[in-house]
Amino acid sequence: MLEEENVKLYKWLSPFSLIYGLGVRLRNKLFDWDILRSKSYDIPILSVGNITVGGTGKTPHIEYLIRLLASSYRIAILSRGYKRKTRGFVLATHSSTAREIGDEPFQIKHKFPEIVVAVDSNRRRGIEKLMRLTPEIDVILLDDAFQHRYVAPSTSILLSDFNRMIYEDKLLPYGRLREPIGEKSRAQIVIVTKCPKDIKPIDFRIISKRLQLYPYQRLYFTGLCYDELIPLFPNEIHNPISITNIKKDKALLISGIASPQPFIQYIQNFVSKTESLCFPDHHSFSAKDIEKIRNRALKMKNSNTLPHIIVTEKDAARLIHNPHLTNEIKQNLYYLPLKICFLQDQGTAFDAQIKDVITKNRKNYIPKTIKTS
Repeated sequence: MLEEENVKLYKWLSPFSLIYGLGVRLRNKLFDWDILRSKSYDIPILSVGNITVGGTGKTPHIEYLIRLLASSYRIAILSRGYKRKTRGFVLATHSSTAREIGDEPFQIKHKFPEIVVAVDSNRRRGIEKLMRLTPEIDVILLDDAFQHRYVAPSTSILLSDFNRMIYEDKLLPYGRLREPIGEKSRAQIVIVTKCPKDIKPIDFRIISKRLQLYPYQRLYFTGLCYDELIPLFPNEIHNPISITNIKKDKALLISGIASPQPFIQYIQNFVSKTESLCFPDHHSFSAKDIEKIRNRALKMKNSNTLPHIIVTEKDAARLIHNPHLTNEIKQNLYYLPLKICFLQDQGTAFDAQIKDVITKNRKNYIPKTIKTS
């Protein structure tokens, strides 16, 4: 699973991990002893997060929850809005850009325009503003909020990447753990994400044993399920392609996410000739980057045809308003949406647990009805 060279465990950083760990443990103890206070709210709040840096699939899991709940509840999403260019609380609108609210909140607002989306690094302030500005909401989903202990969620969902399980990792900066692994006890639900399709039954048992969860914690396993390619600029593309009929074509794969390999490997199953350009996670594409993409595409050009340029869904959020994109790039630019799928037929049990949490935590909360004229 976890390969040491991929996690970059530099032994000389070990002493700094000890210092970092002492600080994190002290902070958590201050909350445990009620010296620092966590605040509960009457409205049901579901937190999705992790204890590692890097991508564990938080956004597709948030989107799964939206699809699960949107027909029965009025949902609000509250995120930090990582790498946005604004500050404080921002309530997303249909005209908001990734620069204003961050690429992940933009992606959610773009896909689910009826959902209330807001960003604020101060989650307590963000919740209170959401409840004041959108009093009709029934449920709040907190994105990447496991470390935000000033808020006590109704339930906490902790994600762990199958390819770098938390019990095989080390604390920052020696490894990628934000907190000691024992802090997983704060989660009521633990999900092992990005599981391969060929995962063996024994792997489920090994992971379950090594995680050493408590009886009150439920363990689930999910994998990534990709959808059909979608043109980022549909008005620029006259003959859209399907991922199933481009085997003989060329494709240039662009990614600016923490773990691009699943995306790259999936496309390579359908295209015989691919090249890739990988940028840092949450990368903001500059004019120089776009020129680099264009030059690589021109080198791959076959006759008068550029290769298909395929990006991840998160990168699409950052590129859709990019002023440096040329028409020739727009005419060949697609993105690959993804969803999560539960393994071992666990989806029904997970859905029931989430709905039960909301039902139990709505007993004392009555959302205000917005009057229409």
